[in-house]
Amino acid sequence: MKAAIVTSAGTKPTFGEFQNPVSREGLEAITVTAAALTNLTKGRAAGSHYSADNHYPFVPGVDGVGTLTDGRRVYFAMPEAPFGAMAEQTLVDPRRTITLPDNLDDVAAAALANPGMSCFAALIERARFQAGETVLINGATGSAGVVAVQVAKQLGAGKVIVTGRNAHELDTLRSLGADVVIPFDLRSENPQGVAHLEQALTAAFADGLDVVVDYLWGTSARIIIVAVAKAVEDAHPVRFVQVGEASREPVELPAAALRSSAIQIMGSGLKSVPLPRLLEGIRQTFDLAAQGKLYLPTEVVPLSTVTENWEASGKPRLVFTLT
Repeated sequence: MKAAIVTSAGTKPTFGEFQNPVSREGLEAITVTAAALTNLTKGRAAGSHYSADNHYPFVPGVDGVGTLTDGRRVYFAMPEAPFGAMAEQTLVDPRRTITLPDNLDDVAAAALANPGMSCFAALIERARFQAGETVLINGATGSAGVVAVQVAKQLGAGKVIVTGRNAHELDTLRSLGADVVIPFDLRSENPQGVAHLEQALTAAFADGLDVVVDYLWGTSARIIIVAVAKAVEDAHPVRFVQVGEASREPVELPAAALRSSAIQIMGSGLKSVPLPRLLEGIRQTFDLAAQGKLYLPTEVVPLSTVTENWEASGKPRLVFTLT
């Protein structure tokens, strides 16, 4: 069968021939129609993600959309190695599939599943979000952040604060539910950037803050933690949920900020949330999308172009198709 194939750590997949999967007890072959390019897929392919098993060659792709032998359209997650989502067929435990709503197309489902899962897991499973609370989304202009803004509003957030590096893109999130927009520039050539962000956050937090969903980590995360200590009411438990590391920067956590606040720092992702609960978040994502309540810019390309598109930025969300 035709597939994207990773032959070693640190190399881009190539398009070629790979062995066909064969159904066996507990595992079913799925004919794949669409698979999104995600940071998780790229990290596992590179061998850098903590869930990678580093056995090569294999087909990349942690999830996708396809049809079962009975004709049902399904979303599937975590195919059986060495098979992945980026192939004509893959092999999956049926318990890791979700039947798609009739009015949700394959490409939209493939694009929304991962970012929808990440924000539902962070908000519901980890932060135990309650309607009416104030949520800050750090790194809101990425695909996951764009979906998180909408999901937070649909779940009943009283206020959604968004931060990020692109002022224009942040401003477009107002139409999707963002109430407070805080752009920042933390480059070394902008020496006032840290102070400006801390001041803006301190002012925004004066009215309260309950949950932070962080897709960036790095300097911006540290500044948020400091601002929480300075501005949030004494002993109010702010739940800081770390989801992604787009900044590729480490964080030196300020001990004084931890001692002088009730901030609760936790992570969200594979192994921190049980797979059935992650799948439930995806199911809820699909329900919202089928109702026309989620928007995500998407670009569709054939899987045969996987090598040249492997380093795509993620904006718009790239989806490989096989039909």
